[in-house]
Amino acid sequence: MCHYLHPQGERHKFIADQMLGRLSKWLRLMGYDTLYFKSIDDIELIRIARKQGRILLTRDTGLMRRRIVKSRVRAIFIEDDLLDNQLRQLIRELNLDTERLSPPLCVECNSPLEEVPRERARGQVPSYVYRTQDQFVACPVCGRYYWRGTHWQHVRKRIRTLLK
Repeated sequence: MCHYLHPQGERHKFIADQMLGRLSKWLRLMGYDTLYFKSIDDIELIRIARKQGRILLTRDTGLMRRRIVKSRVRAIFIEDDLLDNQLRQLIRELNLDTERLSPPLCVECNSPLEEVPRERARGQVPSYVYRTQDQFVACPVCGRYYWRGTHWQHVRKRIRTLLK
């Protein structure tokens, strides 16, 4: 059985095809480095996966049949259209760590998030959020701000539900 760590001790890294945008965001929420491009051809997808040692996630049976994918790229065919079933498949197949759900990666652009002083979040987040939250992280690339609100509890609950 696979473990969520590579033999070198690093977490799995993924690249997802165009059909798996929602899955990509959820993997990022779980802290997994996941590349996703709205428009990319198969050759480039395979090249990036191979060069960066990423697991290729796809719903494309034709892509899975390519010789280079079979022999030189680790790829997983995502069997279902439903997000919950896609997550369940990866969690089980790769024994993904579902306990470390603090998002070190931006859900939108996959960049590492940085802790920011609370004052810096003023005007960048809704005023209610600013009044009720003490800790914030921000993406230095796309500028999005994140905090542990009720949405975070919903994410954790959904992941726990998938494991049952």
